[in-house]
Amino acid sequence: KMGTRLKVLNAFKTLHRTRMAVFKDDEGALTAARLKINEEFKKNKNETSEENIQKMIKMGSDVEIVLRESVVQVEHIGQQRLLLRPRESLLLENVPYSDEPRKKS
Repeated sequence: KMGTRLKVLNAFKTLHRTRMAVFKDDEGALTAARLKINEEFKKNKNETSEENIQKMIKMGSDVEIVLRESVVQVEHIGQQRLLLRPRESLLLENVPYSDEPRKKS
C-alpha cells in the first residue's frame, strides 16, 4: 500500500515540476495547470482499486511526457511576429538525422 502512495505522490510532484518548467513566466497557464492537476488528484483521492490507481499513475506519467516534450512557449511580439521560447532540454534533443553515426571524439 505504501509503495502505491509514494508512486501517486511522485506522479503529483513530477507533474508540478514539469508545469513549472513548461509554463515558466506565464502566470495564467501556471495557475490553470496547477488547478487542473490538483483537481484531478483530489477527485480520485478515495480510489481503492489498485488497478485503477496504476492506470491513473500511468496517465499522469503520459500527460507529463506530453507536456515536457510537446509544449513550447510562444509570445506575441507585435501583430505579425511571434517569439518562440524553447526550453534547453528541447534544443538538446533535436539532433538532425544522419545515416552515418557521429564518431565519438
